[in-house]
Amino acid sequence: MEYITLNNGIEMPKAGYGVYQVAPEDCIRCVEEALHVGYRLIDTAQSYDNEYEVGTAIKESGVRREDVFLTTKIWMNVSGYEKARQSIDDSLRRLQTDYVDLMLIHQPFGDYYGTYRAMEEAYKEGKLRAIGVSNFFGDRLVDLCHNVEILPAVNQVETHLFHQQKKLHQVMERYGVVHEAWGPFAEGKKDFFNQPALKEIGAAHHKTAAQTALRFLIQQDIVVIPKSTHRDRMEQNLDIFDFTLTEAEMQRLSAFDSKDSAFFSHEDPDVVEQLYQMVAARRLRA
Repeated sequence: MEYITLNNGIEMPKAGYGVYQVAPEDCIRCVEEALHVGYRLIDTAQSYDNEYEVGTAIKESGVRREDVFLTTKIWMNVSGYEKARQSIDDSLRRLQTDYVDLMLIHQPFGDYYGTYRAMEEAYKEGKLRAIGVSNFFGDRLVDLCHNVEILPAVNQVETHLFHQQKKLHQVMERYGVVHEAWGPFAEGKKDFFNQPALKEIGAAHHKTAAQTALRFLIQQDIVVIPKSTHRDRMEQNLDIFDFTLTEAEMQRLSAFDSKDSAFFSHEDPDVVEQLYQMVAARRLRA
């Protein structure tokens, strides 16, 4: 495993296991298997509705809590200082832990400044070892960095072969914010795993297209959190630290950047409306 040092001195694994869309009934098994395979970064969120299962898996895995880098995220329905502060304690309770290694604001909407103040307080109290954001574009990230006491340690954004976030990466480097990739395989869109360049470069290193795509990102100090419910693929996705892509190979893959999301744009008003509809639906379920 390789690590990257956050702006507060904490080390974070460069590769982790994400549990987005892992059903609660599968989550305990999947997280335990991921930990047994060797993952030490587990990424969840309040909106994934599997924090309890993640916490249970960590407790039952036999892996020491202090050896696991645990990330979760605050959802939009609890944005603002008071709600977010309570939600941090709620996440700790569900995760069955006294602290979270990294807490992120999940979306750049609502009263995220109030949410960030709550995270800063929890950070000072030792409940959070690091704090950051997710899905923040450059303008909002820069504005946030100029108006908070504790700079965000991480910005988790959609990043993969077809959407490499080069300009945003430069902004993050300028402020000492680590770039973390969600959707590093673009969920297989655009025939991702059959791209000739990925397959050819991978074959030269005796690796798969998926392993090559992950190596391309971590070689740029971008943290990756691929998801799989199959143990053999978990093992493959972690087996990316024993080879190095050449400069020519990196340049070849860099040319695939279309600068467009494979999913949706947070700058699209219709997408923002859909997110708030999700918030309303979650409140009805509560």
